[in-house]
Parts: sequence; structure tokens; C-alpha cells
Amino acid sequence: MRRRKRQTPAWLEFLETLALAFVLALLVRTFVLESYQVSGYSMEPTLQNGERVLVNKMIFHFESPKPGEIVVFRSPVIPSQDWIKRVIAVPGETVAIHSGHVYINGHYQPEPFIKYKDPSSNYRQVKVPPGYLFVMGDNRPDSYDSRYFGFLSESLLRGEAFVVWWPLNHFRGL
Repeated sequence: MRRRKRQTPAWLEFLETLALAFVLALLVRTFVLESYQVSGYSMEPTLQNGERVLVNKMIFHFESPKPGEIVVFRSPVIPSQDWIKRVIAVPGETVAIHSGHVYINGHYQPEPFIKYKDPSSNYRQVKVPPGYLFVMGDNRPDSYDSRYFGFLSESLLRGEAFVVWWPLNHFRGL
């Protein structure tokens, strides 16, 4: 005599699938990817106020940030907020700003992504210490960044922004 295998009710399978999807989404959001909304104008014209970006939260576990990357980090000034800026210099590099022009290790850095420079902006040459970054917004006259709050600790990094996904007509890679 063969025993019949009991059929799982459809509603229970649905709940199991829903629970699994929830757990997977939570794991992805916590450890892998997260969506952040740009708040403010400091990254114009690259990023607009209200756009949403996807952030790779795993990348800095495997490699160090590089100059030019756009990063999301916990604000060193207002810890309850996340900010987004561009990495300008990494540990061991020197950074200086003369008449709005950035110099890394004494060499002028062309920045084609900059629309608004501040010709009155100057910053004495400093060396970025280990474990820190020098970050700036692309809209230099309207950006509160390393020129004001100092070096950014790498421990505050949330991840690297790599795509604008909302609004859909703004969809693009960074």
C-alpha cells in the first residue's frame, strides 16, 4: 500500500514565496544594493535634486574608492543624513585648489563634469591621510564638502552610486 504525499495548500505556498521574497529583498537592500534619493544641488549637473541612484554597497569591501567615483556616505556633520559627493583624492595623494582649479600631486585635474566653478575658491595643499578621502560636489559654489568639513573617513562610506534610475527619462550610468 502506497501512501499519498500530502499536497501543500496553494495559500501556504504563496505565503512561503512571499516570505522568501521579503527576506531576499531585505538581504539585498542591507548588504548589496540600495536606492538613494539625491537631496540638494551640490552634484549638479551630474545629479539633479530628487533623482534616485542605485548604490553598490559591497564594492568597498573588495576595492578602495578611486578618484572620480561618486560615493554615498554618512554625513560627518549630521550623522542621521546620507550625502553624495565625488572622490577627488585618496590616501597618500596631495590636493590643492587654486582659483577653482583642482591639483592632485601638483598636477592640474581637468574636470569636464564641472559646470559651475568657483574662481575664488582656494585650498592649501594637504596630504590625504590613510583611511580618509577628499570629496567635493560637482557644483562647487553650492557644495558643503571636504573643503569645509575636512577629510572623509572611509568608515562613513555607504557605497558607490553607479546608475540614475528615477525618473525613468533620466536613466543613465554614472
